[in-house]
Amino acid sequence: MSSRKLAAVALVSALGVTTLAACGGGADEGKDEAGGTKGGKTVTLVSHDSFSASKEVLAAFTKQTGYTVKVLKSGDAGAAVNKEILTKGSPQGDVFFGVDNTLLSRALDNGIFTPYEAKGLDRVPDALQLDKAQHRVTPIDSGDICVNYDKAYFAGKKLAPPQTFDDLAKPAYKDLLVVENPERSSPGLGFLLGTAAHYGDGGWADYWKKLKDNGVKTVDSWELAYNQEFSGSAGGKKAKGDRPLVVSYASSPPVEVLYADPQPKTAPTGVATGTCFRQTEFAGLLDGARNPEGGKALLDFLISKKFQDDMPLQMFVNPVAKDATLPALFTTHGAVVDKPETMEPKKIADNRDPWIQQWTSLVLK
Repeated sequence: MSSRKLAAVALVSALGVTTLAACGGGADEGKDEAGGTKGGKTVTLVSHDSFSASKEVLAAFTKQTGYTVKVLKSGDAGAAVNKEILTKGSPQGDVFFGVDNTLLSRALDNGIFTPYEAKGLDRVPDALQLDKAQHRVTPIDSGDICVNYDKAYFAGKKLAPPQTFDDLAKPAYKDLLVVENPERSSPGLGFLLGTAAHYGDGGWADYWKKLKDNGVKTVDSWELAYNQEFSGSAGGKKAKGDRPLVVSYASSPPVEVLYADPQPKTAPTGVATGTCFRQTEFAGLLDGARNPEGGKALLDFLISKKFQDDMPLQMFVNPVAKDATLPALFTTHGAVVDKPETMEPKKIADNRDPWIQQWTSLVLK
């Protein structure tokens, strides 16, 4: 949900620095040397490139609080977190959005956040509050990295689509799966972590040996895998992709429906729900924020019902608030993942780099 956060947002996301919610602000804002505001009426949200919110919803925040939101996009989630670590104590903005559970320990260990318990946090399940003791970060959204399949391919072959990790290594699915390099791709890393969670420290490497023997293909990015190699996506069809299985997201089928013209009654792709790894994205008040009060107000708003209801069709992620309402597009075409694989952030932090190195030697060499 780096991610999240989700790669599908690349279809519609804007680039660079964007100022949203036109109302708010004023001549009395105290500008600092960096051109930001100190105690003024602009609050700066630093995020990965996939952040998106409707202008109407952010305008509602401005009307409610008097603060105008400025969004500063800083690359993918990993790059954005690294930039904040390098500028610790003198951050680019007031709030950071987009650190997920695969990167959380790195951010917390480097002390880039100031504790703040957001108003309304009691509406977020305890299981998603991974820093509940200190409230350095607030859960904002969740999503599942899963294998997607091309329905038409499997119907034409009269072959049942795979549903589990074990299925993917069976001879019936030889040369059908494309995955992303976990060193370069958030969904690729999530899928690797999912296999490690499912098979354990002593079993995941043997599983990847089986996948390699079964013809798994690896590319560097989600964009290449989904929009070039995968036969089920609109982009993959145009590119004549020949892999009917791809590592993507449980929310990818609704995206295929939303951007089709005309929109189909059923999604052309499905989700293998036994191959999923749960991502949760967080936001936090940055240590040294120029406008901490505005940052706290924004964190409160990010878990408000208004923002949470808006989020699914903006970033194709699931809201974390219990009272949020999913749009019909999600409930009709999205997949429900009841038992995703998960992993403690500390275990991810302790093993992420060694696992990636081991995966590289197993799969790419």
